[in-house]
Amino acid sequence: MLTVERKALILQRLESVGRVVAKEMSLELELSEDTIRRDLRELAAEGLLQRVHGGALPASKALADLPTRRKVQPADKAAIAKAAAGMIKNGQTVFLDGGTTAIALARSLAATDLQATVVTHSPDVAVALHAHGGVEVELIGGRLYKHSNVTVGAVAIEEITSIRPDIYFMGVTGIHPEYGLTTGNREEAAVKRAISRQSAETVVLASREKLGAVSAHSVVPLDQIDSLLVARSCPPDLIDPFTSLGVSIVHAGA
Repeated sequence: MLTVERKALILQRLESVGRVVAKEMSLELELSEDTIRRDLRELAAEGLLQRVHGGALPASKALADLPTRRKVQPADKAAIAKAAAGMIKNGQTVFLDGGTTAIALARSLAATDLQATVVTHSPDVAVALHAHGGVEVELIGGRLYKHSNVTVGAVAIEEITSIRPDIYFMGVTGIHPEYGLTTGNREEAAVKRAISRQSAETVVLASREKLGAVSAHSVVPLDQIDSLLVARSCPPDLIDPFTSLGVSIVHAGA
């Protein structure tokens, strides 16, 4: 079997089964595990999968650049954003993460008469709420991580430790029943952990391309969040693994 054929089979297996075990595939194809591991390394370098111990899991499509991510599951994100906006009560302090779904949430809030404080480390979220007369916006400083257009680093974390949000709407690139919440950058993961620790409630904005996917850096395990907010149209097979673990699922949309 040619290398290109093996790689295509690996990606097909990830799509259909959700994981590849190197030992099992080497036995199936009658090849050495080293050959399969080399294929996995090369595919991981192309951003097509995420290597884990013993094999690989699907890489998140949410690792793409912001313009590309805006085109992924826009209907899901709009439904999730609208539902999240409805969860915020007058007088609350809310932390909005960065990312396309959080920006959609900020835009949903911009059309309401909410009286609240929104804290964010995303300039895009801050700008989306700039004209809202009832929302006070607090922007966390730090070094700009341009992939997600959010601030990260020690300065950001120090500022975060001085606030106590009622709700944190977390954005991640991977949500996996075994590996929990993950993202593609170590500093961004550290900032998300810090926000979650400070918040009374953590709600994960879970558009379907993130479910079952894994990224390189762990944020928090599933038992440290309060709920996953998913679109009602999300297929049950993507949600069932989390329900079976006792994770609270909130469905957005009609």
